[in-house]
Amino acid sequence: MTSLFQPLRMGALELPHRILMAPMTRGRGTRDHVPTTVMVDYYAQRASAGLIISEAIGISQQGLGWAYATGLWSARQVAGWKLITDAVHAKGGRIIAQLWHMGRVVHPSFLEGGQPVSASVTTAPGLAHTYAGKQPYSAARPLGAEEVPELLEQFRQATRNAMAAGFDGVQIHAANGYLIDQFLRDSGNFRTDQYGGSIDNRIRLLKEVTEAVADVIGADRTAVRLSPSSHDQGVRDSDPEPLFVRAAQMLSGIGIAHLELREPPMDGTFGAAERPPMAALIRHAFKGVLILNSDYGFERAQAAVEAGLADAIAFGRPFIANPDLPRRLHEQLPLSEDDASTWFTQSAQGYTSYPAYESALA
Repeated sequence: MTSLFQPLRMGALELPHRILMAPMTRGRGTRDHVPTTVMVDYYAQRASAGLIISEAIGISQQGLGWAYATGLWSARQVAGWKLITDAVHAKGGRIIAQLWHMGRVVHPSFLEGGQPVSASVTTAPGLAHTYAGKQPYSAARPLGAEEVPELLEQFRQATRNAMAAGFDGVQIHAANGYLIDQFLRDSGNFRTDQYGGSIDNRIRLLKEVTEAVADVIGADRTAVRLSPSSHDQGVRDSDPEPLFVRAAQMLSGIGIAHLELREPPMDGTFGAAERPPMAALIRHAFKGVLILNSDYGFERAQAAVEAGLADAIAFGRPFIANPDLPRRLHEQLPLSEDDASTWFTQSAQGYTSYPAYESALA
């Protein structure tokens, strides 16, 4: 019987257990998207995770529209992330970089007034969080087919920079309504060229990005994140099952190290799914390591691994207030509660201020 606490081979990495830290954007970088010293402490505190998947990291200024998020396109950003990976490795941990292009969810204020790009002319719902406060999103322009080679090169260069920064691999963010997800789903992709229409056309950009990254770092250090059952930031699909099964089959053929699925339960308290989870379908389509994420407690996570539905579980919010989460789960110690009001501030409070169990008890 498989347990969360058993080792796991994941591509080129050997993980000591199957409790992973999910990617969580926390807004602790500078306005120039450079990592800060408080981030070094934050990630080092959580190095006991079987694997840390970093917060989403922008591959270019065109693709980054989140205040105080970090990037991987400048030498300063690479140097900042190198301090973090060195600190994680010094604690015996493993960390990969999640590569991010937000597409239409980038407000023009991050682009010096320029227009964001997406699969088609669409506008994200709601309001953007900018340095000047909440502002309406602007309509995106379609990314031209002739621009795709430049986008692929941005992903390649971000991967090279991730290697220079000391990351153990990369994960491509293709979920949550961001650029690649905007290409995948028919609510945001009305194209009539080779990137639109049929399922094979809509997954083409994901395929090309994944192959570009794998060519740089190796498929055994390349991963992808998808969010099949939920709609995020106005992006949904009218028939997601065949779409995501086909995408999983394609990624399986490339031989990536892992596929992570963010699938909140339909009664979830944080971003409930609009459809039943597709993990069981995708499990048959994807032959590599499958990671599940969203709203998992210990019992539900252990049951998923025991049943063979997943090889590992990525925990997000529990890692915020419990830097020693693997130990607490293993020894069945009480979990601390996080303060949502501090999720996205620039303070160390609510970030590095949560102690390990002994200190919390004291």
